[in-house]
Amino acid sequence: MNLMALLAARREAGAPVRVGLIGAGKFGSMFLAQVPTIVGLDVSAIADLDIEKAKAACRTVGWSEERLEATAFGEDGLALCDRDDVEVVIEATGNPRAGIAHALAAFEAGKHIVMVNVEADVLAGPALGRRARQAGVVYSMAYGDQPALTCEMVDWARACGFRVVAAGKGTKYLPWFHEVTPDDVWVHYGLTSEQAAAAGMNAQMFNSFLDGTKSAIEMAAIANATGLAVPSDGLQFPPCGVDDLAHVLRSREEGGVLEANGMVEVVSSLERDVRPVFRDLRWGVYVVLEAPNDYAAACFRQYGLRTDASGRYAAMYKPYHLIGLELSISVLNAALRGEATGATRIFQGDVAAIAKRDLKAGEILDGEGGYTVWGKLVPAARSVDLGALPIGLAHGVKLSTDIPAGGMVTFADVSLADNLAVMMRRETEAMA
Repeated sequence: MNLMALLAARREAGAPVRVGLIGAGKFGSMFLAQVPTIVGLDVSAIADLDIEKAKAACRTVGWSEERLEATAFGEDGLALCDRDDVEVVIEATGNPRAGIAHALAAFEAGKHIVMVNVEADVLAGPALGRRARQAGVVYSMAYGDQPALTCEMVDWARACGFRVVAAGKGTKYLPWFHEVTPDDVWVHYGLTSEQAAAAGMNAQMFNSFLDGTKSAIEMAAIANATGLAVPSDGLQFPPCGVDDLAHVLRSREEGGVLEANGMVEVVSSLERDVRPVFRDLRWGVYVVLEAPNDYAAACFRQYGLRTDASGRYAAMYKPYHLIGLELSISVLNAALRGEATGATRIFQGDVAAIAKRDLKAGEILDGEGGYTVWGKLVPAARSVDLGALPIGLAHGVKLSTDIPAGGMVTFADVSLADNLAVMMRRETEAMA
């Protein structure tokens, strides 16, 4: 990749890559853990609503007091975006409204931004990506997170001349997980609430992974970056191990589960009867590809690649992802090459808020991973036609009508004030 050679040249020129981090949570902390061993990559500033907690995170990952003293800490992410000693902004708050504001501030200041905040990207990423291109800066997915890694595999397959049949990731899923709330999430992770609290784990955040919302968000991001289609009525989460990817993830006409070839999908590590899937892909990502001709299909066989029965479909996968430990790849690509590690360009997929239970007018929605709604992947055009309320705006808003369990919440069902996030969402919807 030559990133280290490019970084060495910058270091020798006395111009290290300088980064500003907004949000020193788990993802940000994992990045901070790697910084001291990447010579020529400096964190100039860290913004977090709890400055002492951010400093504690730096100490936890092994930062020296000297490095801490050389880093500016503050609460204001917008101010960080405007700093002269920041070249690349990492947005890792997880708050979609904050993420949109920080992205626009970074563009205005001429800074590249790595958007760890997939929630913001799915809410308004197409419009943000267009704004970034107009500003001449990089707007990038976060390498190490599953969307960026999947986009990389899709790009690899296409650059090799293969047709992409399916792409996505693995997760732990059962149909009734959509109804799980933060009150009962820990049993599914094999933890007690006391153990989770001692580890500083946020129940609502972890529940968003379990109830299907995070999977929907990540698949929407992949679709919006690659142009792959999304299922017309949500993800299916078929149980599937790595040996069966090419068999299961092809069109129904050919014996698979997809509506059509060329779609995103998530595979479950659990059979529907709760048995574990053999050689599951719970922590990884995959791409299913099709040989463009008989010669290429013969090469699959000759080189031991596992295929479907026809011999034309095969899969490549990455069994693990290292989250923030890999984030520097995005930072360095942005600063040294002016390239994104995956970037939203079109509005292909959206994530609509779906009632977890019967909801009554007057109730306040509590967003991703909460007690009231979960996020369902839907085609963007259908979402716009139905006026679906995106999961990224379904937090802290009051219902004006009753919604039955399993019903889709729409803009017409809530009282929502105009703000920057809503404005950028409307700009995104116009791109559907």
